[in-house]
Amino acid sequence: MPPLRHRKVLILGYRAVGKTSLAHQFVEGKFVECYEPTVESTYNKVVVVGKDEFQLQLVDTAGQDEYTILPHSFVIGIHGYVLVYSVTSLRSFQVVKTLHKKLYESRGKTRLPVVLVGNKADLALQRREVRTDEGKKLAESWGAVFLESSAKESQVTMGIFMKLIEEIDRVDNSYSRSTSCRLM
Repeated sequence: MPPLRHRKVLILGYRAVGKTSLAHQFVEGKFVECYEPTVESTYNKVVVVGKDEFQLQLVDTAGQDEYTILPHSFVIGIHGYVLVYSVTSLRSFQVVKTLHKKLYESRGKTRLPVVLVGNKADLALQRREVRTDEGKKLAESWGAVFLESSAKESQVTMGIFMKLIEEIDRVDNSYSRSTSCRLM
């Protein structure tokens, strides 16, 4: 088997959209109903995608708003991003747009490996404020992957991080193809 590859992933979004619940579900395979608001937590998990083994380091951030100044630690050494909003909160959807714009500008307007997640889909019937097609359209405008999820569902949550690993490789490979240089 090829050597273990390391990927550092940042989970960003407005407060109370389920960032920590997604991280717990992915790493521990269980839904945590109650916990203290996150300041910043790091989780590690080894996953296999295709023939490759990855040491995934998840950085679960505190909730952001549109006025949050993104620290350099949100840009330097980060391979990919999971941007999370709640389908039951239009405000969280607007904040995620601002966060993406800030990341894009901070990283030098390069392609970002991003998975946009509309979380709390299990609550959508009662309280949906963001339609699925709005999430898809936003992700398409970024060239990102889009998924709706519920942190209560292990399979969907696993898919988010698998898609992100694939997206990181896709973006990395697109750079190596498009920036070929020839010596004359």
